[in-house]
Amino acid sequence: MDLEAPPRAPKLNADAPWDAFDPHAYIDRNYRELLDVDAEIIAHVRDHFSDHFRLRFERPVLGIDVGAGANLYPALCMLPWCKEITQLELSRANVEYLREQRVNFGPGWESFWDVLRKDPAYEEIHKNRRARFTDTVRVEPGNLFELVRRPAHWAIGTMFFVAESMSASHAEFRSGVACFLRALAPGAPFAAAFMAGSTGYDVGDEYYPACDVDEAQVHEALREFADSPRVLRLDKPTDMVRPGHEGMILALGHRNSRVRF
Repeated sequence: MDLEAPPRAPKLNADAPWDAFDPHAYIDRNYRELLDVDAEIIAHVRDHFSDHFRLRFERPVLGIDVGAGANLYPALCMLPWCKEITQLELSRANVEYLREQRVNFGPGWESFWDVLRKDPAYEEIHKNRRARFTDTVRVEPGNLFELVRRPAHWAIGTMFFVAESMSASHAEFRSGVACFLRALAPGAPFAAAFMAGSTGYDVGDEYYPACDVDEAQVHEALREFADSPRVLRLDKPTDMVRPGHEGMILALGHRNSRVRF
């Protein structure tokens, strides 16, 4: 008797079941408690953005979190500096979650905010953080590849666990990073995080593709768009949030002005 072959896992971004993405299952696995690695990432991003804006007067600015998913902390990292933050997200289920959180984000995100408020700029808005989040955040359904139509639009940006976690294709990984960075204005500070060595992942009952990347591939994807970015590898045993990856990579930098838009 021949056994039926298991269905082939999706390989490209367009093949993945994004509308079936379960944000609550994802949060239970990744963000129900503040992990050491997330606290470390948040501290690095907080300091990077604070250092950029401390002596500059162009704020508040427009910010974007590309592929926000069910993760609020990238938007929280940008909150003191922005008059508007676009949370761009493809999955309808995640869009619904983000819209709910925009109105009143859940208490589970307070421990993430506590890391941010160790910096005076975040502490300054602490009492009004929820109202400010509601007033500042705008949830936008959309695909990051469509950002090519809006070059140099945002003055600060984040992209966390997106380019390598949407497809098994290295070409789509590089294209995703390029679309993100082309959407930023020259000089804009950015933070991007990646799962290192990811082989794909389950969320609820669905499987999602991923692209195996390392620091060298992240550097190469950034090279055209950022001068001397900091690329940090976080791969201690405590940094493992799920099976199927080898650690995390955080890239911090500024959009250069050499690439034509």
